[in-house]
Amino acid sequence: MLGSHMECVIHPDFTGRVIRSTSEGSWMNFEIIGAICQIETFAVGHSIRVLGRLKKVYGEGHWRKRKGIATVCLSDGTIRIAELHWYEASGIGRREIKIKRFVD
Repeated sequence: MLGSHMECVIHPDFTGRVIRSTSEGSWMNFEIIGAICQIETFAVGHSIRVLGRLKKVYGEGHWRKRKGIATVCLSDGTIRIAELHWYEASGIGRREIKIKRFVD
């Protein structure tokens, strides 16, 4: 299903929060289990609509909007493969990880 030439990053014991779900539009807790694979950057700097808010809340940094595929465990115990989106800056780390859609 996922290619063998993908970039993967291990994130043990990370808990994220869904900001928007395309199916329900509601909040839910989830945990990333395993690796985030197929990571892509699709916006950098001023291409990010909420750049001002990110700088105000988390601080100055070289902000990027990224996406990747990961296995997640939802609050009801269901395990799904999901496309995740997040903001990231060096020295600050990943912020506001959200499930954009389920791919399984």
